[in-house]
Amino acid sequence: MNTSDIVLAIDAEITQLQKVKALLTDPDLTTKRKPSRPVGVAAPNKATSFNPVEFAKKSKRRTMSAEGRAKIAAAQKARWEKSKRVAKTLHTRLLQKPAKKAVTAKAVDRKTAQVKKARTVRKSKQSKAEASVTPAS
Repeated sequence: MNTSDIVLAIDAEITQLQKVKALLTDPDLTTKRKPSRPVGVAAPNKATSFNPVEFAKKSKRRTMSAEGRAKIAAAQKARWEKSKRVAKTLHTRLLQKPAKKAVTAKAVDRKTAQVKKARTVRKSKQSKAEASVTPAS
């Protein structure tokens, strides 16, 4: 290989590396949003340096105020109380005996009539049985 061929190969490598660098550093091509995410929110894929410490930086966590935590705790306790109340009422309903039906006067009369009828039928059967047992003189 002569030197002109080597220079052409190096130029080809340089142009290829420049294309790769453009792809890596172009924010329009590397910032891919997830579906239903706003335009400004995306993972930073832009490589600006090769320092691993810069890549390891964590984002600052947001903290909640004590007042906010207290509100959330109160709301959760209210939800627990409501669910316990519902469970307690269901439990007491299950333990209660079913109410007896009110007995009407008509039903009492019907029942006593049936009993009287049964007595008369028994008496008539007994009298017939006695009559058949006694010999005719």
